[in-house]
Amino acid sequence: MRNQFNMQLNTLHVELIKMGALCEESIAAAMKSVLDEDETMAERAAATEREIDRKERDIEALCMKLLLQQQPVARDLRAISSALRMISDMERIGDQASDIAEISKFLKGCSLTGRVHLKDMAVSAVQMVTDSVDAFVKDDLELAKAVMAQDDVVDGYFRQIKDEVTALIVEDSRNGEFCIDLMMIAKYLERIGDHAVNIAEWVEYSITGARKHGDDPA
Repeated sequence: MRNQFNMQLNTLHVELIKMGALCEESIAAAMKSVLDEDETMAERAAATEREIDRKERDIEALCMKLLLQQQPVARDLRAISSALRMISDMERIGDQASDIAEISKFLKGCSLTGRVHLKDMAVSAVQMVTDSVDAFVKDDLELAKAVMAQDDVVDGYFRQIKDEVTALIVEDSRNGEFCIDLMMIAKYLERIGDHAVNIAEWVEYSITGARKHGDDPA
């Protein structure tokens, strides 16, 4: 019975890695649609978001199967319940990447995207998503804590972009509409970082039985 449970738990880990990879792919496609004005990447981000939704349903079904058939206790139960909460955050990450791709359609011909630190912010946010899922699969509390700390870097980029966007509006008020769109993209990236922190906190809970913050960004 335990061997069967371990095999199913390993399947859960594999599926979470796949869902995390889809989140990374969605963010990368969305940002490429912004930075390179590539409409095909916007479409890919939207398609990947739909794959993320399907993966969420598949993992949810697997978790319910583990709960009902294996009746786990203690730490195993925490791991499965944490996975259920993590996939909700990953689904929202996919939604926000799709929202970024949608905004990219309004930035055609905009020469301002390269003048703000959106690319650097996106790289940091993607790394947080990757590390948060890895922390769960590897049962790595220190990596989870590193994800929480990395949120300060993403927040720092958000503040920097806000200053950069303000300067662009002062430079030329006609930049205003584009600047609002750039700030919205930065806000979505900040939320992606917040969801990665949520995932890391669920990793902490699965290992220690304690979760400090419990924030749930929209």
